[in-house]
Amino acid sequence: MKQFKVFLSLVIVIVFSSFVFAGSVCDESLQKLMDGNKRYVDGKFANKDVGSTKRQELSSKGQKPFAIVVTCSDSRVPPEILFDQGLGDIFVVRVAGNVVDPIALGSVEYGAEHLNSPLVFILGHTKCGAVTATLEAKGKPEGNIGAIVKKIQPAAAVAKKKGGTKEEMLETAIHENIKNVYNDMMKNSKILPHLVHEGKLKIVGGEYDITTGKVAMMELPKKAESKKSH
Repeated sequence: MKQFKVFLSLVIVIVFSSFVFAGSVCDESLQKLMDGNKRYVDGKFANKDVGSTKRQELSSKGQKPFAIVVTCSDSRVPPEILFDQGLGDIFVVRVAGNVVDPIALGSVEYGAEHLNSPLVFILGHTKCGAVTATLEAKGKPEGNIGAIVKKIQPAAAVAKKKGGTKEEMLETAIHENIKNVYNDMMKNSKILPHLVHEGKLKIVGGEYDITTGKVAMMELPKKAESKKSH
């Protein structure tokens, strides 16, 4: 009986340690991004190897990005630059409005499950054209651009209900859209909630200010885990 208790204690310690280790890796990845953003804002970029030596290394050894960044296609929001990262550092999924459809979500899953990236950063940005267009849209959205508008409409509806100035409603919609992207990830993926539950993945959100260059973290919904998770 005594030996069993000792064995059980060891198992608990090992399991707990693995969660702590996984959590620390996620936090370290987030810190890398935020440190990089500070360098970008300060104009003090790190020295990065983007030449043939680095290309050969990534070609032979493969990629091991420490973070997945889901952000907008806006030309003013290049994640490798605003987070001051180099070749092979971050796995980027970009689409107008930083929304996720099955293809984008599959890309995130690939980065998390197959490349073992411990962090997903959902990055919205100020003055987002896709969110602005959705707020100003009249009638039923149609076509391929309409598919983007449909994804952002719930956030726009919340912003209009809350009210305020045009700028305030845009900010509200941008924040609500980031939250909705997180909810989509957790509800429409079996893989991501599972990795989050195991402590192997952390999902965070933030907004990039295209004027100041700063990334500000924001709080995501506490619980959005789907019954689909295993």
